[in-house]
Amino acid sequence: MKKTRAKLWKGLQGRLASGELKLDVPTLESHSGDKWFAASLPEAVAIPRSVKSVSSILQFAYRHDIPVTPRGAGYGYVGGCVPSRGGIALSLARMGRIREINQKDFVAVVQPGVVTAALQGAVEAKGLYYPPDPASRSDCSIGGNIATNAGGPRCLKYGVTSDYVLGLQVVLADGAIVSIGSRTHKNKTGFDFARFFTGSEGLLGIVTQATLKLLPLPPFSAALSVGFGSINDAAKGIDLIFKSGFMPSALEIADEFTLKAATKRTGSDLLSGCCGHLIIELDGQERSVRGELKDIKRLLAVLKPRFINQALGKQAVESLWQLRREFSYSLRDTGFIKLNHDIVVPRGRLIELLKFAGRLQKKHKMPVACFGHAGDGNIHVNVMVENESSEHAEFDNPVIDELFRWVVKSGGVITGEHGIGLARKPWWSLAASPEVRKLHKSVKQALDPKGILNPGKFI
Repeated sequence: MKKTRAKLWKGLQGRLASGELKLDVPTLESHSGDKWFAASLPEAVAIPRSVKSVSSILQFAYRHDIPVTPRGAGYGYVGGCVPSRGGIALSLARMGRIREINQKDFVAVVQPGVVTAALQGAVEAKGLYYPPDPASRSDCSIGGNIATNAGGPRCLKYGVTSDYVLGLQVVLADGAIVSIGSRTHKNKTGFDFARFFTGSEGLLGIVTQATLKLLPLPPFSAALSVGFGSINDAAKGIDLIFKSGFMPSALEIADEFTLKAATKRTGSDLLSGCCGHLIIELDGQERSVRGELKDIKRLLAVLKPRFINQALGKQAVESLWQLRREFSYSLRDTGFIKLNHDIVVPRGRLIELLKFAGRLQKKHKMPVACFGHAGDGNIHVNVMVENESSEHAEFDNPVIDELFRWVVKSGGVITGEHGIGLARKPWWSLAASPEVRKLHKSVKQALDPKGILNPGKFI
């Protein structure tokens, strides 16, 4: 078998440019997993520089029934790019060019390896705006964002990645190259395949180019950092904001455990004694933003918050967000293993979710830390475990099982941003009905009849 594979890799190497196929152990190890616990060595790592090479790799893999696991920057949290069946780990990291930023058409044409923050910086320099902002935007890539339909704090007002995908170039399992969608902001020519492939987790095809919608850059932004004596007061603040007709660009919440951990990590006394916290960001024309900020401050004052701090202008707002970006690292600093679950509930059930998380914590005597995108019901519920964990410990954790069952029963979903991957696979049958699972299998069979693309995941 090893001799046969070695012969195959030599054959594939002959089809590719120099350095596009790696077989050394350090490269295999560095492409064996993502930010989740699981890892599995591929037999080879392909790092193509062009769509032609991607097509050649898939034609070869399809002919010889070799599994292919696509990967972006490797910053996922559900084991989505773990090559669990070996074969080829196909990295898009070298395809990192921004091909076009068009100020008249309001589009960007990019390769999948472009880092999200790099794209945002490039378009903002031209007075344009690409809103999707996953927390790892300085490290994650556009291809990975498309594969998982990534969101972030700003998706409250602006939507998730799929809302900005106008067109895609995709290489199918058999190596065929297809261009779907367009560069127009409206298109009803047949099925909406561009959105169809967005969020497909590498199971249906490999994105090699994306045409993305851009917006005019809002000229001004401001934000409030508000500390509360209870998480319920923070949640009530969210209701007040929406009921009064405001639409922030971002609205984030954090609970007591998260705030205590952040206080310890940052050394700041700002959050000391707070049991709930909100970050509210507004953007638009300066005069209207300043006016709305004042109105929201008055609105929240009735809840008697411990403090209300404001940030005016992009630089000040970014400084405020640095605190939010410390939350995840702060939880890791506690010494617990953080099992992060990006569940979503209907907006009206946010307070119920926070109360349920509190009950789970008391019942199982295990810390449960909640923070995240409160404005759209997408909360990162972090189950904190003491033992040295693995994916098996996560699967066997009764807290996580109870959480997912409550979320689904409440009309929510078990993942809003990270995807199913390997981490959510045990709950796939809970999250999707038999009819929906059958539909997924039918689509997979039609586009990847040999099942070579990202095998071992939820389909």
